[in-house]
Amino acid sequence: MTYLCNPLNMEYKYQMMELMGSLVAYREAADPTLVLFRGKYYLFPSMTAGFLASDDLTEWTFHPLKDVPIYDYAPDVRVMGEYLYFSASDKSKNGSFYRTKDPIDGGFEEIEGTFSFWDPNLFADDDGRVYFYWGCSNQTPIYGVELRPEDMKPLGEPVGLIYRSDTTVGYERSGENHVPKSPEQIEEIVRKFASSRPDASEELLNSIRTAVGNAPYIEGAWMDKHNGKYYLQYASPGTEYNIYSDGVYVGDSPLGPFTLANNNPFSYKPGGFMPGAGHGSTLRDKHGNLWHASTMRISVNHIFERRIGLWPAGYDQDGELFCNQRYGDWPYKLEQARMDPWSEPEWMLLSFGKPAKASTFEEGNDASRATDENVQTWWKAASNAAGEWLEVDLTREFDVYAVQINFADDRLQAVLPEGAAMEKGRYIDQRRHYTRWVLEGSADGKNYFVLEDKSDADTDWPHDLVVKEEGVKARYIRLTVKELPYNQRACVSGLRVFGKGKGERPKPASGVRTERLSELDLSVTWERSDAVGYNVLWGYAADKLYHSHMVFGRHELTIKALIQDRPVYVRVDAFNESGIAEGEAFQAI
Repeated sequence: MTYLCNPLNMEYKYQMMELMGSLVAYREAADPTLVLFRGKYYLFPSMTAGFLASDDLTEWTFHPLKDVPIYDYAPDVRVMGEYLYFSASDKSKNGSFYRTKDPIDGGFEEIEGTFSFWDPNLFADDDGRVYFYWGCSNQTPIYGVELRPEDMKPLGEPVGLIYRSDTTVGYERSGENHVPKSPEQIEEIVRKFASSRPDASEELLNSIRTAVGNAPYIEGAWMDKHNGKYYLQYASPGTEYNIYSDGVYVGDSPLGPFTLANNNPFSYKPGGFMPGAGHGSTLRDKHGNLWHASTMRISVNHIFERRIGLWPAGYDQDGELFCNQRYGDWPYKLEQARMDPWSEPEWMLLSFGKPAKASTFEEGNDASRATDENVQTWWKAASNAAGEWLEVDLTREFDVYAVQINFADDRLQAVLPEGAAMEKGRYIDQRRHYTRWVLEGSADGKNYFVLEDKSDADTDWPHDLVVKEEGVKARYIRLTVKELPYNQRACVSGLRVFGKGKGERPKPASGVRTERLSELDLSVTWERSDAVGYNVLWGYAADKLYHSHMVFGRHELTIKALIQDRPVYVRVDAFNESGIAEGEAFQAI
């Protein structure tokens, strides 16, 4: 069996950038294009200086890119005939296209571009005609144009296809949890930028104010065709927010007109350990099943500190595009998701809020930060010596089936390698790094057994997943860190343990009430219980509760992603270490 736990377990490259007068390093991969080409899956993310290949969507091998601009954002890749076509973003010049018959061992040939673009997406229709979409702005729309396949030159003028609609479409509203920045917050961002750039002109500072303001970014186009309809997908409102999402418009022709689909945003993951599900691509796999890959958010060391997620998706009987993210950063079995994209998780979360201790810790970053289900907080060791450890006490013995180990970076100071040069304000570190550790379990906290030994691993995976399909009985889970990139101090944002409890499932959420705060906002409350957490589900029909928001330690949620003049149905599910108790769906008035 093959298992996956978001974010994807892959190599995320370090970026070095100037920030507030210092050179900082952080990991980044975002804006994923996922395609199937010649029987193999290819994943092209931003800022990795390469791509990843897989036979099964779980085991990924990194390959460096050559002959293409690796410092251009949002690489787009499409299969056209015998070729894989590549393009990426650079508004400062005309964007070229590149193609290859063998991305691993062959080179790319360039087709010189004739116009500039950002966040590109190429689409080949069934009739052989080729279309191109692009756009990434809080001022301009998503554009589309037909291209001549022979030389990729436009056959007409660009057409504006998707414009911002944040006054009627709630999920496009900017800000964490769709709460806009205050004028003071915007000015603080501008002030910090100005302090690192004393020579910045007022014109440049005003452009920064516009860029970081509350107008949503409309970006990340991706086109698919299903049953004769064209599904133009797009991202909003900003990659640094937990509510970064992918919406979809539907039309009868590749250049529209397009109508906002009923189910929107179809990819949306505002809660859980790692949020964010925007700027992605949709893939039909070798078995005919649909998957959606998109960007997940950390955004602590830098707003572009991001990861990649992959979720089961599909079209329902009415042609509505959906994506299942209810338990979107828990382990799931790919074979089960193919049979039923809405199947419940096989294993439950055991580690939330559990006691944790460590060999040492930095003040303000103690061991409890590794069990709070928040990727933006972490345990940090007091030294960078090999052997620092972190241990979670599950408080009783469980059947443990999986552990996800999430390493973080904390204010990592960097030094450019000798002879290296920044390009477009950054340097992608392509050197080999290693993340090495030993994971152990224990029933009594005295006698330990090895779950996984990667003390000599030649990999650098910051979100590794250890699976024990037969299960092991353990109360304590201990991680001992051996080696990390840049010889940094160990930081772990989540030592997440999954398995099966022996008790009863929680009682269904009771006393669920809703209040319509505005046309775009809905308050949902329920009574306190002994559940570990809750999933608030909603949708535009009682049997189409495709959206979800997972919460811990709370008994209320304001849904701010509604669409004007659309009905909304709500259900609150409770979960604990033994299973899920579904609530009853009802229409919110």
